[in-house]
Amino acid sequence: MTKTVKRKNGPQFELPQLTRRRFVTGMAAGAALLGMPAGLSASAPRAGAAPQTLRGNQFDLNIGYLPVNYTGRERTAVAVNGSVPGPILRWKEGQTVTLNVTNHLAHDTSIHWHGIILPSNMDGVPGLSFNGIRPGETFTYQFQLNQSGTYWYHSHSDFQEQQGLYGSIVIDPADADPVAYDRDYVVLLSDWSDESPHDIYAKLKKEGHYYNRRRRTAGDLWREVKAKGVAATWRDREMWNMMRMSDRDISDVTGYTYTFLMNGQTPDANWTALFRKGEKVRLRFINGAAMSIFDIRIPGLKMTVVATDGQNIEPVTVDEFRIGVAETYDVIVEPDGDSAYTLFAQTIDRSGFARGTLTSEPGLQAAVPPMDYAPVLTHRDMGMGHGAHAGMAGMGGMDHSQHDMGGMDHSQHDMSGVDHSQHDMSTVDHSQHDMGTVDHSQHDMGTVDHSQHQAGMQGYSLHGGRPELGGMQGVWFTSNLGRAGHGSNSPIVHLPSEYGYGVDMRSEMPMSGLHDPGIGLRDHGSRYGRRVLNYGDIRNLTPTIDRREPTRELQLHLTGNMERYMWSMDGIKFNDAEPLMLKFGERIRITLVNDTMMTHPIHLHGMWSELETGDAEYIPRKHTIIVQPGSQISYLVTADAYGRWAYHCHLLYHMPGMFREVRVV
Repeated sequence: MTKTVKRKNGPQFELPQLTRRRFVTGMAAGAALLGMPAGLSASAPRAGAAPQTLRGNQFDLNIGYLPVNYTGRERTAVAVNGSVPGPILRWKEGQTVTLNVTNHLAHDTSIHWHGIILPSNMDGVPGLSFNGIRPGETFTYQFQLNQSGTYWYHSHSDFQEQQGLYGSIVIDPADADPVAYDRDYVVLLSDWSDESPHDIYAKLKKEGHYYNRRRRTAGDLWREVKAKGVAATWRDREMWNMMRMSDRDISDVTGYTYTFLMNGQTPDANWTALFRKGEKVRLRFINGAAMSIFDIRIPGLKMTVVATDGQNIEPVTVDEFRIGVAETYDVIVEPDGDSAYTLFAQTIDRSGFARGTLTSEPGLQAAVPPMDYAPVLTHRDMGMGHGAHAGMAGMGGMDHSQHDMGGMDHSQHDMSGVDHSQHDMSTVDHSQHDMGTVDHSQHDMGTVDHSQHQAGMQGYSLHGGRPELGGMQGVWFTSNLGRAGHGSNSPIVHLPSEYGYGVDMRSEMPMSGLHDPGIGLRDHGSRYGRRVLNYGDIRNLTPTIDRREPTRELQLHLTGNMERYMWSMDGIKFNDAEPLMLKFGERIRITLVNDTMMTHPIHLHGMWSELETGDAEYIPRKHTIIVQPGSQISYLVTADAYGRWAYHCHLLYHMPGMFREVRVV
């Protein structure tokens, strides 16, 4: 049986409640599929093993249970064709592929072809694209390939992605590849827990900081007192305590429960790839993790980034780059002969790492580098707009008593005990916040009582502590759009729905995330001498296809309450949200404002997200975009695909709330 989480429109999130009979039946089916007796334990994944590569245009994929052992304890994974990750699917641009997917599980499943442009009924999202694949049934996906590059696939049912249902896709171009290389490897990163994903989610719902083992201690407090005195330390700690936030809350789920994998191998197993002297090697990095953002470097080797999210870009040579959940980056490296190099992928919170080896000789390894310092959140990550401090890390211990706090909305926090005598509020410039251009035609504001709100909130209010939700679906702007490719000129607007118990912070002056490599990376140039990639470095290899100016702008806010572990857009959880309606063929700008202190990778299905970097002639196309804490970023979308599409944060345990349906009609 299943427990169905109901909503008004779109997917029903199925949470399996397996009986012993159904589980054993499913295990027997999975064991038969894998050619082993039911109940027989499989050995640990083989060191150096790589997923099988399947080529052609017709594929049979079987989803079933697989015993695995990553930590010394046997657990059950959800596998494709008997492997975790699933097989690498190697396709050819221009072909039509047919994939027969058979479900050997005890509950429904699905596969979403991440980043592939295809008809909506082939997209693989239960409740939007199709009904899902029931136990014992086969569903046939069929679509034409109109693109090339590096992509991946994963389940869009329940938490199966966390349990192992994911794999890689490589689409070879129909014409000559503009990237020259001698051999290529897929490097698929993921995270595994011996805990049930339902148990992980339940723990987060009870305590959002459950897996954070880097919270401040009495020792930290004593060190801060010695460094800057009692008064300054007290003021700083009081601010964080009143907000019920932690400046060390970087990742929801950490190495405390996760083992980080590279192509299904643990760091000890050490996945290994070979090269010959003089070769150019293409490494296709894919972040197939459920919750983990990775920072990637190869000590001793420069990396030339040649593609992102499957799309070729002008080559950029860097030492390090961040890869959000669901993103892909292709890099070219030119290793020296008779050498070995460590492929090092440390998590954003520095709680663990995945690693592999690129070597000229089997058995030859390089040293594994130490992880970098654990980052600490700062005022910048609160959306306070302090540009002078944008590049500074480790500000959690600073005395902020002289800082203008005008950019942060503390309306939900009791600030009565804070001494504001040093905070000059007279210098806050509101001249750019022209609200006359906001198009509220899609918002039913008639039932909202504005009488209780002062200037600065632009008349938005609550009813009994909760927002009126009727008709809201983000804020649409029809002027102040800015030039295509150059970003938004529109003011930051918080809807009434953001002023409820499900939202614990609002960014009033978010900075642009375009040139920000992200928390924990901002000082790596000065500290380590590493060049770190940022979105502003990315320029598409070929000219922009759709050069039209956008006619509308949608401003959406990524919202949440960390203590209650509630995630949403505009303060509205998915079950209560109306679809975002787009007209077929229109060109729109989407501006995402991150009103949280978490990093969110946002994925729009079915259409390209064209990142506005300031160069309208060579706008890069992506399918997943990182939105930094307390920041904003904008991209253009051509609504060229009819149907119902998913739009969501790709952090798996954020997805049930931070999710919208996009409907193109």
